[in-house]
Amino acid sequence: MTLDFKHSQAAHCENGVTSNLLRYYGVDVSEAVIFGISSGLFFAYLPFLKVNGLPITSFRPLPGMIFQRTATNLGIKVYRKKFRNKEDSMAALDKALDAGIPVGLQVGVFNLTYFPKPYRFHFNAHNIVVFGKENGHYIISDPVMETVESLSYEELLRVRWARGALEPKGQMYYPLKVPAKIDVAPAIRKGIKKNCRDMLTIPVPLFGIKGIRYLSKKIKKWPEQLGDNKAALYLGQLIRMQEEVGTGGAGFRFIYAAFLQEAAAILHNNRLLDISQAMTDTGDRWRDFAVIAGRIIKKRSGEGESYAILSNILAEIAERERAVFSELKKFIP
Repeated sequence: MTLDFKHSQAAHCENGVTSNLLRYYGVDVSEAVIFGISSGLFFAYLPFLKVNGLPITSFRPLPGMIFQRTATNLGIKVYRKKFRNKEDSMAALDKALDAGIPVGLQVGVFNLTYFPKPYRFHFNAHNIVVFGKENGHYIISDPVMETVESLSYEELLRVRWARGALEPKGQMYYPLKVPAKIDVAPAIRKGIKKNCRDMLTIPVPLFGIKGIRYLSKKIKKWPEQLGDNKAALYLGQLIRMQEEVGTGGAGFRFIYAAFLQEAAAILHNNRLLDISQAMTDTGDRWRDFAVIAGRIIKKRSGEGESYAILSNILAEIAERERAVFSELKKFIP
């Protein structure tokens, strides 16, 4: 049994899952608009929370928030559940599929058998949609893959119950009730307003613009405090979180810029186009940061490429993003 579900590739897994699930119910909203409605752009540096002994840097909200915030801002009621028992989680999935419901799942990446081996690592906040079951295999729409995939019962059970940070615990979710008519414009305003708060006003210095500035000050001290080898490991972890894990820093800035372009047309305000370009420029600087960092990690850095230069780039990025969200805050009082 396979549902008539359209698989579409996306830049980021949770954006793509949300977009594909909503499209199944007749709500055709782009990945970029979903990212903006959900206030998906974020920054957090968490030195006390480590994966493989290395600090986590996040460029997005907690897993599940993009789907939940999108649904809330569009007036959509959702079902979401974690489980205590593995078999119960699979039985609940089968029951939903039998009822004609495609189901979003949070899973771990390390044991996803259709992922190329170099991309399998311990990251438990990946999102997929299951929309069918044939010959004991579940039919998978993974938005970062070009085509539909499949997993056996045992394979799907393993990734739904991956261990470690951000354990999925069998989590599943899907829309319960979708309004007959949806007005995207108010949702866009709500999304922008919250994103401005998240990036500008959280008092803890590990989040938003303050978090980027904090990391800027810390990173230039890494070689002295940690030694060259461990500093390179810290830097490698940062770049992996930025460029590989769930799209990351630069990619999210480009998606948000695309959102502002669409928002300009929906809200009939061309000023958002200028802000979109400023956000694109910020994404370019994040990419510059990653390129220089990569050369430092591989010990191929050129003249003037150092941890101090990376610190300066982060300080510049913080100022650029402060200017972007300060301008957006004026637009959305």
